[in-house]
Amino acid sequence: MPRTNTITMTKLEPTLFLLLLFMLSCLITVNNAHSTTIINVWPKPRNLTWAPPYQATLIASTFTIITTTTPHHNKHLSAAIIRYQNLVKSEHHHPLVPPGVNISTNLPPLNSLTLTVLDPGAGLVHDVDESYTLSIPPSSSSATLTAKTTWGAMRGLETFSQLAWGNPTCVAVGVHLWDSPLYAHRGIMLDTSRNYFPVKDLLRTVEAMSMNKLNVFHWHVTDSQSFPLVLPSEPALAEKGAYASHMVYSPEDVKRVVEFGLDHGVRVMPEIDSPGHTGSWALAYPEIVACANMFWWPAEGDILAAEPGTGHLNPLNPKTYQVLKNVIRDMTTLFPEPFYHSGADEIVPGCWKTDPTIQKYLSNGGTLSQVLEKFINNTLPFIVSLNRTVVYWEDVLLSETVHVPSTILPKEHVVLQTWNNGHNNTKRIVSSGYRTIVSSSDFYYLDCGHGDFVGNNSIYDQQNGDNKDNGGSWCGPFKTWQTIYNYDIAYGLSEEEAKLVLGGEVALWTEQADSTVLDGRIWPRTSALAESLWSGNRDEKGMKRYAEATDRLNEWRSRMVSRGIGAEPIQPLWCVRNPGMCNTVQ
Repeated sequence: MPRTNTITMTKLEPTLFLLLLFMLSCLITVNNAHSTTIINVWPKPRNLTWAPPYQATLIASTFTIITTTTPHHNKHLSAAIIRYQNLVKSEHHHPLVPPGVNISTNLPPLNSLTLTVLDPGAGLVHDVDESYTLSIPPSSSSATLTAKTTWGAMRGLETFSQLAWGNPTCVAVGVHLWDSPLYAHRGIMLDTSRNYFPVKDLLRTVEAMSMNKLNVFHWHVTDSQSFPLVLPSEPALAEKGAYASHMVYSPEDVKRVVEFGLDHGVRVMPEIDSPGHTGSWALAYPEIVACANMFWWPAEGDILAAEPGTGHLNPLNPKTYQVLKNVIRDMTTLFPEPFYHSGADEIVPGCWKTDPTIQKYLSNGGTLSQVLEKFINNTLPFIVSLNRTVVYWEDVLLSETVHVPSTILPKEHVVLQTWNNGHNNTKRIVSSGYRTIVSSSDFYYLDCGHGDFVGNNSIYDQQNGDNKDNGGSWCGPFKTWQTIYNYDIAYGLSEEEAKLVLGGEVALWTEQADSTVLDGRIWPRTSALAESLWSGNRDEKGMKRYAEATDRLNEWRSRMVSRGIGAEPIQPLWCVRNPGMCNTVQ
């Protein structure tokens, strides 16, 4: 740049200096081919208008969030207000392609956001009202946010934070929006048994969920591989079943995760999978676990587990229920969440058949499905008595080998989570009258496409590339963000059936994941789920909007990274800087 065009900033008057900084950070002229008048909010709100002339104003250094609900006595709302007030003033996000805005020196700085919560005492439960309205007038020093509940207020505060950018911080004005989720259940399932994750990883994941307006952290805390949860009534399970004494979650850790979740509008739904996937219990109680510590795929006879790590609880042993009821009681004390996930997936006949008690039962005319029925009859009523809705994996009803009749699964108390056969199993569940959570492995499994983890699989010794499409993974290929975004979880359902779809969850099973890859495996692919379940994946004309979403997801991923979330890139930066050049011919 020629020297005659430079500006000596130190000689400028303070007011002019501030205005120039504001223009540099907030202004991209509308003649710039790279500018946009689209506000980047993720997930996209249901109804947002930003009226011309597309203006922005400064956030005052004294900006505060003022609640009209005083005193509201909700510590989680107070925590959110403090968090977002600090974030808005300190984030100084730099968009990859800043919005094109018009600057008016007559606009007053935004001094405050006035927050009204109509029912601040409403609990964080399934189907709680998360709607909100947000208005940032162009000629006022105050914006307004109104929500029915604390949880809707948190969603609105997140949206407001995404409308601010630059240094000094500016915010779009002339913005009005109404927003509410399409689906009440929007979550992530994380397995912490196969590999252990420190608490800080769980908290960071919950924090990122809140940024994306997700509201259920499904904590698959135990499995055959390890039992890392310390339970007051059954301490031996973690003492002997955890990988190491430092790889456990204490009651204090659980409380910290649960409270952090509430501060961020995220429910923590625990899962203690049983009667299958319980090999780790045998280290403390070998007498109640069938086929524990056996090779999972013997050279002769039946397979004993769906993967390495054998062991099923024995439903015919009375002691099984003594231990299990202690576990369930402790879980409902540690986790206030009204949904309790009891697993019941992947019952492998070969495992139960190794047990002499079960062998005798079968020789007398009993069936393995009846063995499972005994287990459900001894546990389901107990869980319900603790004021919990019971969530099972779909296998309990739909498995071709071992399942129970619907007569012992009361629809008012049971939710089925589907993971097999895509739309078909969703249809089977809701047509039977059950509520469902969709986690199809064809669309929502984040671990797929990374190969198998067994050490001697000859499938990888293929010189002709036959294995290239699935990467050696049973559920391959890798589920791209577009695959997740475009999945319609109520596809093929009648209007009445669709009402039984509570929502969906992506799932990260962690045979090949730990702290080193956690963020990249989850984000930003899970952001795609977040938007499709919040506001849908179609525009106002009913067309899939994945092309338009690409630019916004690039921007959102960049903001998540600046907030400390290690989300992986979805495109080269060149594509972001050259709009339309990375599309395909349609």
